[in-house]
Amino acid sequence: MTNQPYDLRKVLEELQKLPGQYHETEIEVDPDAELSGVYRYIGAGGTVKRPTQEGPAMMFNTVKGFSNTRVLIGIMASRKRVGEILHHDYRTLGHLLKDSVENPVKPVKVAPTEAPAQEVIHLATEEGFDIRKLLAAPTNTEKDAGPYITMGVVYGSDPDKTMSDVTIHRMVLEDQDTIGMYIMPGGRHIGHFQEQFEKLNQPMPITINIGLDPAITIGATFEPPTTPLGYNELWVAGALRNEPVQLVDGVAVNEVGIARAEYIIEAEILPNQRMQEDINTHTGKAMPEFPGYNGDANPAVHVVKVKAITHRKENPIMQTTIGPSEEHVSMAGIPTEASILELVDKAIPGKVLNVYNPPAGGGKLMTIMQIRKENEADEGIQRQAAILAFSAFKELKTVILVDEDVDIFDMNDVVWTLNTRFQGDQDILVLPGMRNHPLDPSELPAYDPKSIRFRGMSSKTILDGTVPFDLKDHFIRAEFKEVKDWQKYLD
Repeated sequence: MTNQPYDLRKVLEELQKLPGQYHETEIEVDPDAELSGVYRYIGAGGTVKRPTQEGPAMMFNTVKGFSNTRVLIGIMASRKRVGEILHHDYRTLGHLLKDSVENPVKPVKVAPTEAPAQEVIHLATEEGFDIRKLLAAPTNTEKDAGPYITMGVVYGSDPDKTMSDVTIHRMVLEDQDTIGMYIMPGGRHIGHFQEQFEKLNQPMPITINIGLDPAITIGATFEPPTTPLGYNELWVAGALRNEPVQLVDGVAVNEVGIARAEYIIEAEILPNQRMQEDINTHTGKAMPEFPGYNGDANPAVHVVKVKAITHRKENPIMQTTIGPSEEHVSMAGIPTEASILELVDKAIPGKVLNVYNPPAGGGKLMTIMQIRKENEADEGIQRQAAILAFSAFKELKTVILVDEDVDIFDMNDVVWTLNTRFQGDQDILVLPGMRNHPLDPSELPAYDPKSIRFRGMSSKTILDGTVPFDLKDHFIRAEFKEVKDWQKYLD
């Protein structure tokens, strides 16, 4: 397998060689709330309700109600593990992804005989076809609207097949051949293509690809302006692996799937049709989202009709995630770091050393920027960098600015900055009435009627914890003797 192109199984083979990064169990688990409930304690992290922690990726080999399938959770629920997966220092993953966007490697198409994802084919026309029996899709909580596909990469194209792209959406299994897909308003490329099909009153063919090399999953979460319309994020994954992603023609729809996936769902998004997301449960909830709260069920999700499901023959892996877990931070946060670095490097080169989107913001709502001030002309450049970050990623809500002697990956060090290099009346900047992420529960007109006219609006906040250049000598950290062989004292 080592010489094979990268896929999820090759990554798992590598992970198993690293202590503490992978664990599997034969104990039966119920995919309905129990599986996520177990992993909450073992390794979810992120904004999941405490107690939780960072832990290994976990494979559940025995899943109640299913045979010949496994469920994997948490493969990216650790930034350090993502670094191992991508063979790169976890501290500079944003720089790695930035470089990958700028040096794309485009996919190639392979024959069905070279596509493990099509070893077994189930057509929707077959008697007894039921996606709920074929896919071990878990629920995160007992209030979820149903079993969710949380790690499915959707591949779609415009009607003329001149542009294509991949995105990730929350998708609930509604009945034997129907999926409810939430496409967030605001311009993701798949949504743009779907709007074009809708104007033509035509169904949009798509594939939903599950069980992938994390390089694909992380690359798929880039957004404009870093990857504009016409840029397919699979090109990023190709650059990360220095080999093209392999695609294969669908068996039932006019679209391609990812050939080395574990599962491919072939389907169509129906035009001008919507359905209630929690039509089967009426709980009013969808599933837990990245801010750490249960998302409200959408009254009008897109209707997706499944035409076929294909998968690997030997123990296919259903990959899933907990919505607010550290895994979301890796998928959403690292590409956002890359997007911010890409913009600030062009506008103010050399002044922003690094960027980190921590778990406290779910990867989307908060960023920490490490600033270098070299002379008095650089004073103020840090606040310009924060404003550039907001323009690079509209869903960003809070920016914390720190100096180059602060470890941005240590929140204690960051908060120390805000206690010793920060005055609230001088160093807080608030930008009201801006657009942000609609899943933030505080972004309601009832919360702030003056600046939040519609849901999804927010005030943006800059916390400037950098030392004024003319006072740098007053803020030198206590210096300790450098001891190069300190580790020998632990032997």
